[in-house]
Amino acid sequence: MKAVLCRELRGTQGLHLEEIAEARGSSCRVLVRVQAAGVNFLDGLIISGQYQSTPALPFVPGCEVSGVIVDVGSEVKALQLGMRVLAFTGLGAFAESVSLDPWRVFPIPDAMDFSTAAGFLVTYGTSHHALKDRAALRAGETLVVLGAAGGVGLAALEIGKVMGAHVIAVASSDEKLALCRRHGADAVINYATEDLRARVKALTQGKGVDVVFDPVGGQYSEPMVRSLRHNGRYLVVGFAAGSIPKIALNLILLKMASLIGVYWGAFAEAEPQRASDNIAELMKWYGAGLLRPHVAVQYPITAFRDALEDVIQRRAMGKVILVMDPSHSELAARSTHTAAPS
Repeated sequence: MKAVLCRELRGTQGLHLEEIAEARGSSCRVLVRVQAAGVNFLDGLIISGQYQSTPALPFVPGCEVSGVIVDVGSEVKALQLGMRVLAFTGLGAFAESVSLDPWRVFPIPDAMDFSTAAGFLVTYGTSHHALKDRAALRAGETLVVLGAAGGVGLAALEIGKVMGAHVIAVASSDEKLALCRRHGADAVINYATEDLRARVKALTQGKGVDVVFDPVGGQYSEPMVRSLRHNGRYLVVGFAAGSIPKIALNLILLKMASLIGVYWGAFAEAEPQRASDNIAELMKWYGAGLLRPHVAVQYPITAFRDALEDVIQRRAMGKVILVMDPSHSELAARSTHTAAPS
């Protein structure tokens, strides 16, 4: 089968599209023929050796897929041959097939196409876990989302609105903020042209915010910690800005605030039933039209470097998708390397 193989930890330059042995099923696993794969910021970290853990070389990167089950192990009960599914792979997504543990695999609703499904699980799963399980976000609270036009940011924005929060979206351009408004943001801040802390203070009438969702890190984290109100919660989701901020812990003490880590992959592996229940709730919201995933651009598997660089350089608004076979009827409805409507 065709697969993107990482042979050196040199970013996209260490990757090569190769023919490797086809993935095999087993008695306790399912084999998925991949139709599309989501591209995430953590993929860029992993192939550069900058993630929390480093896989043994060589490996196939990519942590989420959509596709069709083509083999079901004899011990697997809840999944069936031919079922349309999405899955959290951890690794192995940038390939034509992948063998998976059943807890990683979820059926796709009839109304969801493969491209949307391929970019759904990591972004919406992470944001839902962060806001529901970690921050216990309540209706009427104020939520600030940094990097709000990215995949995980847009998901957090939408989920925050479903949960009844007043959502302030923060991004680096007016174009990105326009997308955030279309997805329900109550207020927006362009941190490239505005003083972030002063603008938050003005928007909250000096009261501060209840929850900050931060997948960015860098220089914007401390101003947002200072913008928390008493009993506020700061969600540490990632470091897309490239640097890990150093926060003065006396700020947490003085505000009686909570600094909370979010690691959805570890949560899903440690508590698969809770993770499955969360995904079921997200699918219910999707079916009700409350969530509108935004596929920014699709690339064929041969353009994997371009897809990854779009995400690594933070050029994309929404999700970037790799398509394994652009001729497939369901995927051909959207041309590759073309912006899709939200």
